[in-house]
Amino acid sequence: MALNRVSLLCHDITRMWLQLNLITDDIMQQESDRLFAADIDPDLRKRFAFLSGGRAENGSPIIVFPEFPAFGELQEEEFHNVLTYLTSVPSVTASGVGFILVIDRRQDRWTAVKGTLLRIAGSFPVHLELVLVLRPSTLFQRTLSDIFFKFNRDEFKMKVPVVMLSSVTELHAYIDRTQLPQELGGTQDYCHDTWISHRTAIEAFALMVKTTAQTLQSFGTELAETELPNDAQATSNLLATHSEKKGQMKEDLCVALGQGGRLLESINEPLQREPDYTMNQDELENLATVQRLLGQLDETETAFDDFWERHQTKLEQCLQLRHFEYYFREVRAQLDVVSERVEAFSEVGISPAHAEHILRELNSQEEKACDVLDWALSLAAEGDGLIESAHYAEDSILPKCSELRAVCDEVTSFLKTKKVLLLRAMELHHCLEKASRRCEEGIYLLASQPVDRCQSQDGAEAALQELEKYLDTAAQHQITDLNAIWRDYDSILNPELREQVEKVFQKQVSMQEMFEKRRVSLKKLAAKQTRPVQPVAPRPEAIIKFPMSPPAHRSQETRNAEDNILNVENCRIVEVQVQNGGSRHGSLSEEEENLAVLRRHVMNELLETERAYVEELLCVLQGYAAEMDNPAMAHLLPSALLNRKDVLFGNMPEIYQFHKRTFLRELETYTDVPELVGRCFLERMGDLQIYEKYCQNKPRSESLWRQCSDCAFFQECQRKLEHKLGLDSYLLKPVQRITKYQLILKELLKYSKGCEGSEDLQEALSSILGILKAVNDSMHLIAITGYEGSLTELGRLLMQGSFSVWTEHKKGHAKVKDLARFKPMQRHLFLHEKALLFCKRREENGEGYEKAPSYSFKHSLNMSAVGITESAKGDNKKFEIWCNSREEVFIVQAATPEIKTSWLNEIRKVLTGQLKACRESSQKKVSDTMSPSPTSNSPPICLSPFRNCQKSVKKGEEKKTDAVISDPNSPSSPKHKGWNKASFSMDVPEVHDGYSSAEDPMNSDLEDEGGRKLAVGDRFTVVADYEKEKGGPQDLSVKSGDMVQLIKEGGDGQWFVRNLGSNKDGWVAAANLLTLITESKSSQSLCSSEGSVTGNLNTSSSCSETYTSFSDIKP
Repeated sequence: MALNRVSLLCHDITRMWLQLNLITDDIMQQESDRLFAADIDPDLRKRFAFLSGGRAENGSPIIVFPEFPAFGELQEEEFHNVLTYLTSVPSVTASGVGFILVIDRRQDRWTAVKGTLLRIAGSFPVHLELVLVLRPSTLFQRTLSDIFFKFNRDEFKMKVPVVMLSSVTELHAYIDRTQLPQELGGTQDYCHDTWISHRTAIEAFALMVKTTAQTLQSFGTELAETELPNDAQATSNLLATHSEKKGQMKEDLCVALGQGGRLLESINEPLQREPDYTMNQDELENLATVQRLLGQLDETETAFDDFWERHQTKLEQCLQLRHFEYYFREVRAQLDVVSERVEAFSEVGISPAHAEHILRELNSQEEKACDVLDWALSLAAEGDGLIESAHYAEDSILPKCSELRAVCDEVTSFLKTKKVLLLRAMELHHCLEKASRRCEEGIYLLASQPVDRCQSQDGAEAALQELEKYLDTAAQHQITDLNAIWRDYDSILNPELREQVEKVFQKQVSMQEMFEKRRVSLKKLAAKQTRPVQPVAPRPEAIIKFPMSPPAHRSQETRNAEDNILNVENCRIVEVQVQNGGSRHGSLSEEEENLAVLRRHVMNELLETERAYVEELLCVLQGYAAEMDNPAMAHLLPSALLNRKDVLFGNMPEIYQFHKRTFLRELETYTDVPELVGRCFLERMGDLQIYEKYCQNKPRSESLWRQCSDCAFFQECQRKLEHKLGLDSYLLKPVQRITKYQLILKELLKYSKGCEGSEDLQEALSSILGILKAVNDSMHLIAITGYEGSLTELGRLLMQGSFSVWTEHKKGHAKVKDLARFKPMQRHLFLHEKALLFCKRREENGEGYEKAPSYSFKHSLNMSAVGITESAKGDNKKFEIWCNSREEVFIVQAATPEIKTSWLNEIRKVLTGQLKACRESSQKKVSDTMSPSPTSNSPPICLSPFRNCQKSVKKGEEKKTDAVISDPNSPSSPKHKGWNKASFSMDVPEVHDGYSSAEDPMNSDLEDEGGRKLAVGDRFTVVADYEKEKGGPQDLSVKSGDMVQLIKEGGDGQWFVRNLGSNKDGWVAAANLLTLITESKSSQSLCSSEGSVTGNLNTSSSCSETYTSFSDIKP
C-alpha cells in the first residue's frame, strides 16, 4: 500500500510538472524570433511609417506613410526593420488578409512618390492588399504624376493595385474615416509616442513572463528529479533549500503579475477617462495580449502551487519518516539496555533482607524503565498518526510500531513475573528464617538451663515445662513437609535455595532430637531423684557469651542469668550422672553447635548491616549528590555548594562501588562458613584503605555542611527521601562503618577459637585495627601547621602522642639548660621513618570536626642523627632523645611506662633499620675499594666492634669524616667501655641506658667472619630487664644497665653469666646482652665526624652506653 501511495504521489507530481512545462513552453514559443520595439526604438520614433490601428472593410490593417521629407535618406535596414516590425504587430488573422498602405505625398513631388513606391515594392515583407497614394497637390506635380505613373507602372512591379488619389475625400471612399488618423481627415486620436510606449511595455512584460516561465520550468525539473535523502538532517536541509527557492519563485511571479496589472491599467486608461471611448483594433489586440499573458501567469502560478504542495508534502513525510526511524533506533537501543538490566535480576536472594534488597533494586530499575517504555509507546502512537495521515511509508512504519509495543509488553510482563517470584522468594525466606530462628532459640534454651536447677525434682519439672512450652509454640514455624515446599515453590527453587531449605530442615531434625534427649533426661530426673548431684563448674573457656540479645519472649529470669549460662556439655554431664552411662562426644557436638549458632548470629548481623550500609550510601548519592547536578534543583543550590560536591561527599562514590560490587558479594559467599570470613577481610584490606582518604576529607566536608545546612536544597532533598535525619548523619556512616568491622571481628574471633579460620580472623582484626590507627594518625597529621616542606618526604607516620618535654643544650664544654624550666613543655610528637617532629597542641573552638585540635610545628630531629637513652633521672616514664653528641637533649616523659616502652621499641626499630642499611653500604664500599694486592700493607677497614683493625692517622686530618679504627697499642688509645658519636662518653652525670642506630644489640653478630670468637670473661651490658621464671631456678634476674661476665655459652640462645653487681650466676637470653668490655687486648672505637680518634675515658664507676646514629659513620 505504501508503494502504491508513493507511486501515486510521484505520478501526480509528474503530471503537474508536465502541465507547468506546457504552459511555459507556449509562452516562450509565442514570443521567440521577432523584433522588439525596444530594439528599433530610434527608427520607430522617426515616424516615416506607423500603424494607426485602422482596418479596412475586409479587415486589412492600414499602414500610414505620412509626409516625411527625408524619406529618401532612410537607410535600407532602417526601412526594412520598421516595415518588418509593423507587419508583425497585427494578429495573424489580420495579416493574412493583406495590408493596405496609405502614402501621403501631397506636399512632395513625383520623384518622392516614385522613390517611395519603388522602395515599398522592393522591401515590403508581407502580402499587400491595396496601395493608396495621395499625389502632390500642386498642378504641375499632379500632372507629372499622372503622366509618369501611366508610363512607369511596370517599374513598380507590384501585384496589387496602386491608386492615385487627389484628395482625402477620395481616400474616404476607400477607407472609412473612423479608421483613419486626423491628419488624413479621420477621427482616430492616434499618438505615436503612446503607441511606442505600449508596445515596449507589452513586449517587456511578455519577456518577463517568458523568463519566469523558464525559471519555473528549471525549478520544477529540479524538484521532480530530486532523490529523497536517507537521514533527517539532509532531508531538513533539502526542504529548507527548496522552500527558499520556492519563495523566490513566488516573488518573481508576484512582480510579473504586478507589472502586467499596471500595463493593463495603462491600456485601459482612455476608457477610464472617456467611458464612450472606442478602442481601435490594435489597442484591442494589445489589451487581449496582456490579458492572455496575465491569464497564463495565473494558470502557471496555480499549477506551480499545486506542484509545490505535493512536493512539499513528500519532503515533509520523508522528514517525518527519518525522524521516526532515528528515534526508533534510539528507543530500541534503550529498550535493549532495559531488557538486559531487567533480565540480569535472575537471583531470588539468600535471605529475606537480600531478597528485599533485590526487590528494591528491581523497583528502582522499573522506575527508570518507565521513562523508556513511555517514550517507546509514545513513538508507536506517533507512528500510528503517520499511518492515519496517509504516509507513503506505511509498510515501513507499521512493523516498527508493532515491534515497540511487543518489546514494551515483554519488559512489563517480565517485571511483573519477577516481582511475583521475588515476593514468593521473600515468603520462603521468611519461613526459613523463622524456622531457623526457632531452632536457634531452642538451642539457646537448652544451653541456658542451669544445671543446679535441674538437680531437684521441681527444677527438672520446671525445665521440662519450659521445653514443652517451647515445643508447643515452635510447631507453627516448623517446616513439616519438604515435598510441599518443593511443590509450592518450584518456580523459585534454585540449587542454592534448595540446599538452604534442606539445611534448615536438617537443623530442625537435629534440634528435635536434642529436645527429645533432654526431655528423656529431665523426665527421669523429675520422676525419681535418687541422690543429689554435685554441680560441675563449667570451664571458663566453655562459657557461651552471646553477641546479640536472646529472644524477645525469653523470661526475665533467663535474661538475668545470661552471664552464668552453662554450656550444653555440663547439662550432658548431669544427664550422664543420672543415666550412669553415655559419652562426652554428644555434649561436645552440642557445644560446637551452640558456637556455630553464635557465629551465624554475628555473620547475619554483618551481612544485614552491610546491605543496609550499601543502601544508605546509594540513597545519599542519588538523593543528594546527583541532585546537585539536577537543573531542576539548581535554583535551590546555594553558591557555596557550586562545584563543591567532591568536598561535601569526598570519595563516597568510590566507597559505594567497592562495597556494592565487590565486598558485599564476597561477604555473602561466607554466609555458611562465618569462621572463614577473615580471609575476605585480608584479601580486601588494601581496598579498605580508601576510608583513610574519606576521613581526611571529613573536616572539610563538616565545615561546608555547617555553612549550608539550613539551605532549601538540603531540606527539599530530605523531604523527597522522607529522612528523619539530616545529611550530616549519613555523611558519618562511612566513619562508623569502618570502626564497626573490628567489633564484629572480635565477636567472631571469640566464638571461633580452635576453628579453621581463627588465625585469619586474628590477622584481619589486627589489620583493621592498623587501618583505624592509620586513619587516626592521618587525622592528626593533616592538622599540623607551620611545617615548611612536605610531610610525605618524612616517610610513613609510625607513632604520635602527647608528652611532657624538657630540653637541655650543651654550649662549649659546659652543659646548661636552654631555659630554666621547672614546668615541662607539653608537646605532641610525630615519629616518622626519617624524622621526629615536636609540635604544640592547640584546641580549636567550634563543634564537631571544627573542634578537632591543631598542631603548631616547633622542632624536628632527623632520625639519621638521633640517639636515645632508655631511662632518665630514675623515672620509669622518662627517656632521652638526643643528637649531635648530646648537644641537644630532650627529656621526654610519657603518661605511662607502657607508652614509653612502645615508643622506645619503635624508635629502636627505626635506628636498627638505619644501622643495617649503613652496615650493608659500608661493607659493599669496603669490598669494592680494598683489593688483595700483595703490595698493600693496609689492613682492611672493619666497622664491627669485635674485629681487630688498625689505621694510621695523619696530622691535619682531624676533620675527615671517614670512620677510623684506633690502634689499641697507641698511647693515645685507652681501652673504651663504650662509644658515642666519636667514642664512648663517660661524663654523663646520670646513668643512661642509651641506644642509637650506630649498633643494634639485637642484630650484632657475636662471632664475625674474620674477627674474634667469643671468649670466657667477655663482659656485656644488659639492654632489657629479664625476670627468671618460676620453673627455672637457674635463670638469672637482671635489669637494664647491669653488667655481666660470660662464663659459658649454652644452646637456644641462652648464656650462663655472672652479674658483676650482685655476684650471682645464672642463665639469661643472649639477645638481651650487648658487648661492652672484653678481656682481649684489642679494643675499638668509632671516630666522630670531627675526626676525633680517641675517646674520653672517665674513671667513674657509672658506665653509660650511649649510641648515636649511623650518619656520623662515613665509610
